[in-house]
Amino acid sequence: MLPGTVALVGGGPGDAGLMTVAGRAAVEQADVLLVDHLAPKEALAWARPDALVVDVAKLPRGAFTPQERINDLLVEHARSGRRVVRLKGGDGFVFGRGMEEFLACTEAAVPVRVIPGVTSSVAVPALGGIPVTHRGVVQGFSVISGHVPPGHPASTLDYGALARSGTTLIVLMGVATLPEITEALLRNGLDPATPAAVIARGGHPDQQVVSGSVADIAVRAAQVGPPAITVIGEVASFAAAADANVTEEVI
Repeated sequence: MLPGTVALVGGGPGDAGLMTVAGRAAVEQADVLLVDHLAPKEALAWARPDALVVDVAKLPRGAFTPQERINDLLVEHARSGRRVVRLKGGDGFVFGRGMEEFLACTEAAVPVRVIPGVTSSVAVPALGGIPVTHRGVVQGFSVISGHVPPGHPASTLDYGALARSGTTLIVLMGVATLPEITEALLRNGLDPATPAAVIARGGHPDQQVVSGSVADIAVRAAQVGPPAITVIGEVASFAAAADANVTEEVI
């Protein structure tokens, strides 16, 4: 039996057209696809009719496949001689646990390669008309996980340093914890008038952009559900200008 392989493919921010050429080729050649709920569903149309598609979603308060089980499936299918694609949204090495999967394969002596994806931390703000940097405005950006709130024992973030950094702050996985995050930034000295925006379902037909300030964005975006990305910083003011120039209605 020929040895199988694993390709860890980043699917980009939602629109299958934003996947890389290499990512599409891997999907087309795959015998097995292990797919996350944020992976572009349209990309599955590229798969062979006989390819096995396995849903390994990790939905908040919903279907959940443990990471250890995903690692086992990658190794099991590859050891059976199959070409395996692990397809997820964004880039698997940005809060995507891609390195855990890479290590699981290498430790099992399974050939594995990484096909990076367009990270949602930069692409989704761009799709909402927000640059994460802009000449004369800001010279850097910081990407953080909002999975746990400030003060949680598992949080390693220094919100005082973030508030003083002078960079654009991009929050992933922070829908539920946004009130605590913005409060921590304000408590640590961030100007309450600092522009902020939440972009929900970036790259999808129902993309939504909510604008405000760091003081009120959590209230303004209270009804927004995941997936969504929050941008805090002067560049977030571009969201309103971009929205004013939209020619196609966004539902």
